[in-house]
Amino acid sequence: MSYQLVTYVKGSATTGSERAGLIIGERIYDARAASRLAPRADAVLWDDCHTLVANWKVQAPLLEQAARAIAAKPKALASLPRAGARLRPPIVPRNIYFAGANYRDHVAEMARVLGLPQDADPRAANPRPWHSLKATGSTLRGDGDSTANPGSPMLDWEVELAVVIGVQAKDLALADALSCVAGYSVANDLSAREHVSRPEVAAASPFRWDWIAQKSFDGACPFGPAITPAQAIADPMKLGLKTWVNGELMQDSNTSQMIYSVAEQIAYLSSRITLLPGDVILTGTPAGVGMARKRFLKAGDHVKCWVEGIGELNTMIT
Repeated sequence: MSYQLVTYVKGSATTGSERAGLIIGERIYDARAASRLAPRADAVLWDDCHTLVANWKVQAPLLEQAARAIAAKPKALASLPRAGARLRPPIVPRNIYFAGANYRDHVAEMARVLGLPQDADPRAANPRPWHSLKATGSTLRGDGDSTANPGSPMLDWEVELAVVIGVQAKDLALADALSCVAGYSVANDLSAREHVSRPEVAAASPFRWDWIAQKSFDGACPFGPAITPAQAIADPMKLGLKTWVNGELMQDSNTSQMIYSVAEQIAYLSSRITLLPGDVILTGTPAGVGMARKRFLKAGDHVKCWVEGIGELNTMIT
């Protein structure tokens, strides 16, 4: 990859400002400073990642131009080491859509745990992608941040490939679906499993399901560390994903296990709602979650999620 896009804290942790930055090699370069290496760039738009993503179609080639110039002369601009830098979530998404039951190995795993019959063809059993909404804002945490357990005895990890939308999109054809993607990141779709449903509500009631309590508590969406531009990912359906808890490997799979591809998810969502620059789609998690192991997160645990071509996202549970 030539660069990654990050939001980093310039200055002290308490009084510093959040800035857009480019990771090139093991260094972070301030994006606004880098803008002068792309003569047609509007420096104001390079102050933060939100405006860069909101203007992605025009700014993406200029970012690539600046990154190439830095790579050729890395000492031409001031920089700071990536190691030890404080990173925030690369953007605050406008909307977060998460996919449910979208990995073959995870569907098979949960069927075994729940004593359900195995579907020979999960697409036939569920002929369309399934998504719900995860709150943005208060759920977000950056790389190295902590998430307080919300009092859940069944707090679970879920590594996910996160898709960052960079172009407004509505009713996309499948062949064109990836054209609206600015880049990819890593998310940990933390879930409080005991809140899947409300036990006091009748099983047949549509009000039994409690997605807010399960998926949208404070800190429920560690996200980052960076956005890898879409052009740097040859095929989003051939990426390794892994999760470690306290150094022990828990999830080890590949996006090729998705039931509905990234393109299929984008096309389907765009048929229902206009996707906006800054929207993020969490595309599902593979096998290896805590629910299957009857092992859940507790205070003091360290969770590391990794996606090939993007990097690792670290979260401490408090």
